[in-house]
Order: sequence, then structure tokens, then C-alpha cells
Amino acid sequence: MPAFDAILWDFGGVLTTSPFEAFNRYEHERGIPLDFIRRINATNPDDNAWARFESSRIGLDDFDGAFLEESTAAGHPIPGRDVLALLSGDVRPRMVAALNQFKGHLRNACLTNNVKVGTGPGMATDSARAERVAEVMTLFDLVVESSVEGVRKPQPQAYELVIQRLGVDPSRMLFLDDLGINLKPAAKMGMTTVKVLNEEQALADLARLTGIDLDV
Repeated sequence: MPAFDAILWDFGGVLTTSPFEAFNRYEHERGIPLDFIRRINATNPDDNAWARFESSRIGLDDFDGAFLEESTAAGHPIPGRDVLALLSGDVRPRMVAALNQFKGHLRNACLTNNVKVGTGPGMATDSARAERVAEVMTLFDLVVESSVEGVRKPQPQAYELVIQRLGVDPSRMLFLDDLGINLKPAAKMGMTTVKVLNEEQALADLARLTGIDLDV
């Protein structure tokens, strides 16, 4: 009997390249300390500009100013719009191929923290990228977006939405995310979790845990 009935996938940093790579390029080009943007987003994580924008509590203009205030207070002023321009990553073809292969065996859901910018759940900044993301989204049985639902990872309510809508016991779910803070609530609920560090590691962990040979 398979170990799981469903796989829960984060989107950015799992099925696409990580926006953190783009953050680091931006910081390097401007002489800003490495991971400065990530530190801003991790400070007061439940109520900072980023958290409020991801859960649609503020709009684009308010986020732009609020992030600028937070980053200025931390020593390096960055408009929020600059950060948003860095969010849309490139689709990882091998991860998408694995997702497609799992469709014949398990149910697949996407739980993503995103914001209402760009096009679609992947916040695409051009039509070609938007089309690729839209194709990936058709592979899921369920998509839950923070900007639509008003709740975001790591809030327990975000995971509960997926559990309720899929009708799958969390002990029968495998969850992939590139942020450890987002994995902790899922693990407490009984899910098996995988922290995605890179594509190769994620694919190896998926094959090992599911017992399915991935032809990717």
C-alpha cells in the first residue's frame, strides 16, 4: 500500500527557482548585505508589510511604502515594488515532470504564499512565464493561495484548508516547502515534510519517500 494519498507542494522555490536567488543578486548589485531582504521579511513575521500583503490585508501602494519604511529603519531603503519585481522565478522542468508523474498515483495540491501582482499564482511578469505557470497549475487537484484565502503559511488555517478540501488525513500527506518555518505546522499536524534545498535533493527525497521511480 502506498505510504501517501496526497502530495502538498509549495510553488516558489520548489516548482520554480527561488526568489531568494533574485534577492541576493539585487543586494549584491547595490552593496546591500546578503539576505537583508529576507531578514526584513522575517522580522515581526505575522504583521510586517510582507505578511499583510500576502494575506491581502494591504494593497500594492501600501506595501510599497510599508516595506520602504521597514527597510529604511533597518539601514537600507528598498521600495516594496523593487522586491515584487524579483518574485517570479523560472519553472523547474524536472520538478514539473515529477509532479506530472505523481498524478497517476497520488492527489496533488499546491499551497502557496503569494501576492496580487503579476499574472496568476506564480506572479508572472511576462506572458511566456505566465503561460508556463498556468500549464503547471492544471496538474494540481487543488490550489490554495494566501492572497485569495486571506491566510498564509505558517498559519495553521492555511494547512487546514487543504486538508478539508482534499479530504485526506494529514498522516497520509507529504509536504514540500523551501522554508523550515512553513514545514513545522505541517509536521505537527502529522504530515511528512521535506525541506527543499535544491532540485536534485528534492527529487531524491520524493523518490525515496514515495517509493516511485521518477523518470525525470
